[in-house]
Amino acid sequence: MTAALQDRPPAGTTPPVRSRRVSRTVVSGGERVSRGWMVAATAVVALASLYFLAPVLWLVIASTKSASDLFSTPGFALADWHLWENVRDLSTYDGGIFWRWALNSVVYSVIGSVLTTLLCAATGYALAVYRFRGRALLIGIVLGSLLVPGTVLAQPTYVLLVNLGLNNTYWGLLLPGLSYPFGVLLAWIFAQNAIPTELLEAARLDGSGEFRTFAGIGLRLMSSGLVTILLFAFLGSWNNYLLPLLVLTDAELMPLTVGLTGWNQASITIPSLQILTVVGSLVSVVPIAIVFLALQRFWRAGLSAGSVRG
Repeated sequence: MTAALQDRPPAGTTPPVRSRRVSRTVVSGGERVSRGWMVAATAVVALASLYFLAPVLWLVIASTKSASDLFSTPGFALADWHLWENVRDLSTYDGGIFWRWALNSVVYSVIGSVLTTLLCAATGYALAVYRFRGRALLIGIVLGSLLVPGTVLAQPTYVLLVNLGLNNTYWGLLLPGLSYPFGVLLAWIFAQNAIPTELLEAARLDGSGEFRTFAGIGLRLMSSGLVTILLFAFLGSWNNYLLPLLVLTDAELMPLTVGLTGWNQASITIPSLQILTVVGSLVSVVPIAIVFLALQRFWRAGLSAGSVRG
């Protein structure tokens, strides 16, 4: 009992608090995150990045090789530098048809994505701002159309274009791309969050027409979201393969996807086309990287704005 009295703290003092081991945490974005979760998340992101960047790295290395080194050396091993020679051969082969394909891809992607974005903006704006009979049914149709794969619609679209006489034309690829349900859905969400009803009512009281209100107010407030739609539409058009393959028969009208695939198939009998296909694939990645980096700050803001309903 005497030992117990000696262990007691003096009167009027606070007993010491025994220290407990607390797992280390990291403050991230205002929240405390376990260091173990941070390491695990970083490892997953690193593996995913490696998975997606490895083919691009192989493409860069393979483009610097000669046709013989492409098959005689390991995939990620460097060989003699032949990149500029390969680009020159790519530019001169078959009268420079590669650059015609590149121009066609730019036309289809740039013009098509701009028109698609404007149409999606107008449709999403109307669904968000106006209340009319059948609006809920129309939104349901837009959502349901997202479940239909594009490959299912390719053949009926081709038959329709043939009946309209638009096969093997620029419009035969531009017009089907205007139907973009995912872009309409994004525009509807962005319009709901970005356009206050009070501002529209004030514009109408000032005598502004509906089209002027949409062009002057709606498009401006939806700009960050529209850049996101523009980027997705551009990527979809640039990588489009099945519909151009069905619609186009003239080599002068083909995009890069169809042209390079044709070269790859012909390389079975013409081995020199293999290295040209690899170099052409590398060149076709450059516009996508430029557009992505140029619009990065806009589409990131657009995704954040459309992720939460205000």
